[in-house]
Amino acid sequence: MKKLLLSFFALATVYTAEAQASFGVRAGGNLSNLSGDVTDDSRFNNKFGWHAGLTANFPIVEGFFSIQPELYYTNKGFKNEEEDFEFNNLTYNREGSVNYNYLELPILARIDAGPLYFEGGPTAAYLLSVKNNTDTFVAGSPEPLAVNRSSTEGLTRFELGYAAGVGFGMQSGLSLGVRYVGSFTDFASDAPSDYFQGDLVNARNSVFMLTLGFTFPTR
Repeated sequence: MKKLLLSFFALATVYTAEAQASFGVRAGGNLSNLSGDVTDDSRFNNKFGWHAGLTANFPIVEGFFSIQPELYYTNKGFKNEEEDFEFNNLTYNREGSVNYNYLELPILARIDAGPLYFEGGPTAAYLLSVKNNTDTFVAGSPEPLAVNRSSTEGLTRFELGYAAGVGFGMQSGLSLGVRYVGSFTDFASDAPSDYFQGDLVNARNSVFMLTLGFTFPTR
């Protein structure tokens, strides 16, 4: 996490002496789920979350092309489909959702085409915490299986991915965009074998973001 912070602030200070560099804030909603070779993706539904953080923009070709690093807190995860499934000759049912909370650093290339903008580039994320609100029941048992709801055991803490989006920017500094953030990293590949009955071994985070930004005026 320290390296992510240092990387962001290093980029943010490269051009601080240049008048054209701009800074701002960003926040909005997430619609997250899983991608990858998930054992049975029908068991996992979309979950709503949120994100909030800082942005910077460094023009390369004024009014057309720029580099835009960001640093924000983002909430990923999934919601369980409440239906029975078989595992090791037993019938199970899951209820609830899981939140995976990350500090994320995208480094985006941005192209402005009038009020429209297009963006894309690599991302790096660090897993800060987990909140597992899932209850797993064995058929016939009224009590859920015991689980550590904040455990990060075996989960990949550092994640590499990519982002791409499109948006609309106004002269006032406000912007509204839609962005997809995917991952190259299987985040639960080293988790204990009983973690979600092994369904998440090849799972990756997948997030659609609706994001509202504001760029502070520059001199």
